[in-house]
Amino acid sequence: MKKKDLDTTLSNFDIASNKDLEIDKIKTTNVNILLNRVRLDQKRTLKKRIVFSIILAGLVSSLAVYFII
Repeated sequence: MKKKDLDTTLSNFDIASNKDLEIDKIKTTNVNILLNRVRLDQKRTLKKRIVFSIILAGLVSSLAVYFII
């Protein structure tokens, strides 16, 4: 009787460990992909800031020229 119970608990443990391995495989991501995404986001924000600064500087200088003339 004890032997049957032992076998079922071992088989249940094997099934549970296989499910855990499958979950771990699904959740893994490549770190290089994440780092590349961060670098691209940083480049985009830098470009946005540069464009905004140029537009703001142009607007301020055009208003200064308008009020001087």
